[in-house]
Amino acid sequence: MILYNTLSAKKEEFTFGNPTKIYVCGPTVYNFIHIGNARAMIVFDAFRRYLLHKGQEVVYVQNYTDIDDKIIQKANAEGVSAEEIADRYVGEVETDMAGINILPPTHTPRVTREIPEIIDMIQTLIDKGNAYENDGTVFYDTLSFKEYGKLSSVSAFLERLSKFLAQVFIRL
Repeated sequence: MILYNTLSAKKEEFTFGNPTKIYVCGPTVYNFIHIGNARAMIVFDAFRRYLLHKGQEVVYVQNYTDIDDKIIQKANAEGVSAEEIADRYVGEVETDMAGINILPPTHTPRVTREIPEIIDMIQTLIDKGNAYENDGTVFYDTLSFKEYGKLSSVSAFLERLSKFLAQVFIRL
């Protein structure tokens, strides 16, 4: 199977894992899902089914963002807890996906259940000098990680931009 590799920016032969692991960012559960949410679920379900058809073991993880300003606002407006809103719409997502025959994920982590691990990860970034705190907010220092932006081609764009700006300043 030939797939486009975003990192190398080339079409390449897909290398199966043992098992093949797929992580897909799932919805923020403050309302019913929309076509954009469903599109990702359908595309990755088709890919997963193809791998299964080829005899691959697949671990498919799709998270739920179950804490967010929109969830809190909706909870406040309805006079219920944020957890109740999240639980309601996780249920709706799962009902909708079953309704269009999407295989359920192998694992469905929720952000609220991973908070200690998230805090530890952020502290590790701070300890390594890759993040810093300012007025109660932690920021990632993109300049501290040479490979930052490589997957999205941001680093290549910034490199071209800096070369262009250097030429402009030399001419001035």
